[in-house]
Order: sequence, then C-alpha cells, then structure tokens
Amino acid sequence: MKLMSVVAARQAMLATITPLASEVVLLDDALGRVLAQDVVAVRDQPPFTNSAMDGWAVVSGSTPGTLAIVGESAAGRGYGATLSAGEAVRIFTGAALPDGADSVVIQEDATRSDNGVTVPAARSGDNVRQAGRDFRSGDILVAAGARLDPWRISLCASAGQATVRVVRRPRVVVLSTGEEIVEAPNLPGPFQIYDSGSAALVAMITTWGGAATKISGISDTLEAVIAAVAEAKADLVVTLGGASVGDYDLVRAAGQALGLVYQVESVAVRPGKPTFFGVLGDGRAMLGLPGNPASAFVCAELFLKSLLLAYQGREATPTLLTAQTLAVLPANGPREHWMRARLAESDGLRQVRAYGDQDSSLVSVFAAADALVCRPPGALAAGVGDLVQVLVLDRL
Repeated sequence: MKLMSVVAARQAMLATITPLASEVVLLDDALGRVLAQDVVAVRDQPPFTNSAMDGWAVVSGSTPGTLAIVGESAAGRGYGATLSAGEAVRIFTGAALPDGADSVVIQEDATRSDNGVTVPAARSGDNVRQAGRDFRSGDILVAAGARLDPWRISLCASAGQATVRVVRRPRVVVLSTGEEIVEAPNLPGPFQIYDSGSAALVAMITTWGGAATKISGISDTLEAVIAAVAEAKADLVVTLGGASVGDYDLVRAAGQALGLVYQVESVAVRPGKPTFFGVLGDGRAMLGLPGNPASAFVCAELFLKSLLLAYQGREATPTLLTAQTLAVLPANGPREHWMRARLAESDGLRQVRAYGDQDSSLVSVFAAADALVCRPPGALAAGVGDLVQVLVLDRL
C-alpha cells in the first residue's frame, strides 16, 4: 500500500469534503454550532442613553448645589418630561437618562433632604452610557463561520435573535470491529477486552461539532462488516480496528465491496500506519482507524478533527506550537512520530515532557497527556532544552 505523509494525507482527505448545508435552530440549542449567516444588529445597543449607576440624573451646569427632586427613572420605566437646570431625577442603573440631563451623580455622593437633593459638582457624561456604545444598528455582531460559545450567544441574544442559521452537524457513525471487544456492562470473556476506543471517539466527535452514533459488537465476518458499513446513515463512517492486513482485518475489503475509492491507502505515521480514507460508491466518506486506542486517538487528532471542521466550514489545519523538551528524545525512524506528552511552563517558556512508554495500547498515558510531540521522519536525537513542535490537545 502506498504510504503518504501526514500533511499529504490530510490534504487528500480534505479535498473530498464540501461544507454541509445550513439549518435554523433556536438560540438555546446553538451552543457549539457554526454560524452559516452573519448576525446583524437591528438596533443600537443600548438603544437609549442610560445610567451606569444608581444615583441622580442632573444638568451638570446647575451643580454643585441643592436641586429640586421632580421624578424618578427606573429600568423599563423612564421619566417622561425634560429635565431643567436646578432639577434632579432619582435614577437607577440601566434606566433611561431623561431628556435634558447629561450627568449622573452617584447616590453615595448626594444628600437627600426635605428641600431636595444636594450634589457636588458634576461633569457632563459622568456615569452615563451613551446610546449605541456597545454596537450600532447594521453592525455585524457575529460573522458567519464563527463557532457559538456562551459569549457569542449572549451577543446574538442582545440583538434580539431567537434563532440562528447554522451549519448542519456532520453525522458520523463509529463502527467498532473485532470479536475480542466487548462493551460494558457486558462481561468480557477470558480473551476479550472492554471497548475503550469507540466511547472516546464519540466524545471527540461531539466536542468537534459532530453528531455521533456508535455501533459495536460487529462479528469478524466480511458479510457482517459489509452490512454494518452499508447500513450506517452518515456523512462519514469511521471504523475502529480491522484496518490492517491480518486475516481478520476485514474493513478494507468491506469498503471495497461497497465501491470504496481510496484517497489515502496508508500513512507514514507512528502510531497509525494502517489509517486509510476514501469515498464509498454512494458518496459517503469512510475513515479507517487502527484498533489500538492510542493509534486511533492520534489519528483522530490528525485527521478526524480536520474532517469534521471542514464539514462545518471551519479552518481545518492543526496549529503546531514550539516547546522545549524536558527529556532526551531518541532519533526518529522513517515515519513521522507523534508522542503523547505533558506540557509545563517555566519563566514564561513552554516546555514539554514526552512519556517514556509510547506503546499504542496504553489508554492511561493518553488520558494523562495534554499534547502530542511531533518528531519528523529521520529527526536526530533531541537533548534537554531543544525545541520541538507540539500539538496541544483539547482537554476540558
């Protein structure tokens, strides 16, 4: 099988992906979704000049002195007349500044008596929020392509949006193959292990904006694997295990029986060499990941995440950072090596320590890691303090 570099493999995969269509959802259901249409302000915010503090609305030119109290302005209920020099209106935070007023004296600086309210000198604009200070009608508040986090959702809500148009979530079916795998709460037999890979992949897919479904317990027969792939209702079918060339590695044959055309046959990466990608005869994409958890998770970070972002119209190329290694790293072989590692910082410098045991079956090491160190093909040994490239993992 033809080996491709990580970068070339990712580019070949992404060349097949077209951003998905859009749909309208309630703002309350929009967390994590990607906007397909700009959110535009339909009015100024705030829509009226208002008070930033509890206190007294005044005409600054008539201060200092004792002013006549002529009314009140509260949030949602303003003072209906024009304020004149020598007058004051009791005002509360967020309430509309009366016409004629240009300043607010905070209540701690004023003294109320039977004769009115005595205030110190005030400057025009003190404790006043001008209309349109936050944004103006017609401003683009959140641009298409942005992922909606709580703060952007707040901005949409402040523009009066009850719904937003977002990119449809990519539908992903995760097929976990291999009769040696059993899913809890079922009890494993003497030669079986619990399925740790598919649960993590579903979580990754959800974190990266996809809608995931998993199917496990697929028997090691070509007919069963073909049926599972054929029945997966998805934009992207992700298989876990069975991607290599052993007697029971049936995923490639199943894909080929369903018209699979390879874009990537194999990747010059460690771990994860058996990873493949192609398009089935009916147009669904198929990503084959190795069965060992660390191999699958590394390749999910390198390829699956990029595919999901591309479906949503987002930037799909991972960003690598530079860090000083805290441990000696051996010379690398012919395949790009992605090592699970832990980040640190000292005197403002980013540092990283790769774990000593990089066996691809170790789930505990990946659970402790928050970065992957990239070792290029043929890289010389790196000493303590040398600079290496790292991919920071999304950890909650």
